[in-house]
Amino acid sequence: MSLILFILFGFVIGLVARALMPGNQQMGWLATIGLGIAGSFLGGILVSLVTSHEITDLHTAGVIGSLVGALVLLVVASGFRRSRGTV
Repeated sequence: MSLILFILFGFVIGLVARALMPGNQQMGWLATIGLGIAGSFLGGILVSLVTSHEITDLHTAGVIGSLVGALVLLVVASGFRRSRGTV
């Protein structure tokens, strides 16, 4: 059950990050889940550096950190697309 919740959480974080990021992100739902999961890992690492929480703890700072991590990944991905000439 925890794997299903992990995937669902990644999907929600990915959707929110895509909604907050201006422009058109050409991503399917699997890529959105991957974005949310990767953003959660990146955000968890960033939050654990600033606070005393573990990377795997679920807390408000982790949710916000997950969203920030997903937004950072979207910015990086859009930078790669622009440098290759694909928008």
